[in-house]
Amino acid sequence: MKLVLYPAVEAERLAKIAAAAGAMAVVNATSESEAEREIVDADALFGKLTPAMLAAATRLRWVQTATASLEHYIFPQLVEHPCVLCNMRGLYSDIIADQVLGYVVCFARNLHRYMRQQTQRRWAPIGGESARTNFLSGPGMTSDLDRAHLFLPDQTMGIVGLGAIGLEIARRANAFGMRVVAVDARLTDAPPEVSRLDSPERLPELLVESDFVVIAAPHTPETEKLFNRALIALMKRSAYLINIGRGAIVDLNDLTAALTANEIAGAALDVFEIEPLPEDHPLWDMENVIITPHIAGCAPPVAGRHLEVLLDNIGRFVRNEPLRNVVDKSMWF
Repeated sequence: MKLVLYPAVEAERLAKIAAAAGAMAVVNATSESEAEREIVDADALFGKLTPAMLAAATRLRWVQTATASLEHYIFPQLVEHPCVLCNMRGLYSDIIADQVLGYVVCFARNLHRYMRQQTQRRWAPIGGESARTNFLSGPGMTSDLDRAHLFLPDQTMGIVGLGAIGLEIARRANAFGMRVVAVDARLTDAPPEVSRLDSPERLPELLVESDFVVIAAPHTPETEKLFNRALIALMKRSAYLINIGRGAIVDLNDLTAALTANEIAGAALDVFEIEPLPEDHPLWDMENVIITPHIAGCAPPVAGRHLEVLLDNIGRFVRNEPLRNVVDKSMWF
């Protein structure tokens, strides 16, 4: 058997891959032309597969991608090919979930606004200073100051895509006392942390009732530009949109227009249709928008987890055991 690595990996990782491969030959291809030559009689590939490489392969049975997302990887010939495709999903779930709850807490407690005020050395409670005075001297009724700061157990989170990342988000939201509803293209049984799980056809219902809408779905033909102006308009005017899925799922122009028209309360975005987000884009200046530069999945444990999945799957392939993270190529995930 033979495994081709392309692009080539560094010496330390190559040694670990060779150890996991055992008697299977490992070729560390340093160029696309070398990869095309070596894949002719290869059984497996780790890394980037091109249409030319696939056309040259005569006995390819397994392809392991280096990424979780596949929108830039899948092509028609690969979908039709009998090889098994595996991705790197599951490495980032807890890390991205922490990012999402960070956004939620920021919006709930107005931290995104207070941090801006801090740079201006400005003391200005959202809801008004007078509300505090009236509360202390009055009958103790709920004030504008109170209403400007959300109590998370009163909030509903709607999650679009309940895969590994979506489930970790649900667990954290549940721990904060939030009610969680979700839609998913595959799952039919709701886990304990989710109050209701529906098919994607019922997404409009989720949007109508959610205070925070979190996109944790992959980029597929079905999800591309799914969140357009009409869909966003179904959300509460007091609701926040959070996207840590894929930028192509949200029509950036439509979201910008909805925010400009105050059709939703705000948005937190880690991924965008255009990356980097242009310096002159109006989203940068919106006080109710949190922008992070596609870093939601970044943390020290990721590299080790990535290598562990690769080595485990190499061992499984050699032993003819079921592989981890097998993808439905027709669905892109």
